[in-house]
Amino acid sequence: MSHQWQERKRPVRLEARYEFKDYGTLRDFLDEAADLSEQEGLYPDMGFGRDYVNITIHVDEGEEELGEKHHHFAELLDTLVKKFT
Repeated sequence: MSHQWQERKRPVRLEARYEFKDYGTLRDFLDEAADLSEQEGLYPDMGFGRDYVNITIHVDEGEEELGEKHHHFAELLDTLVKKFT
């Protein structure tokens, strides 16, 4: 998992920000990230602007800490973003 990911405690979550050269590239990333979410069964919050996206991966309801699946998903997003930057 890249250094861009920050682990927060209240509420428990992982956060990262990725920047892109333009909106078209960002949109292509978001499309593939959506497919990845479906494959992994994790649905992060994503807020974006013209050339960036902020991603927050929350724990599931009833969980109190981040698990391997959350960190693995963050690593998959790191790998995906390399395709577009």
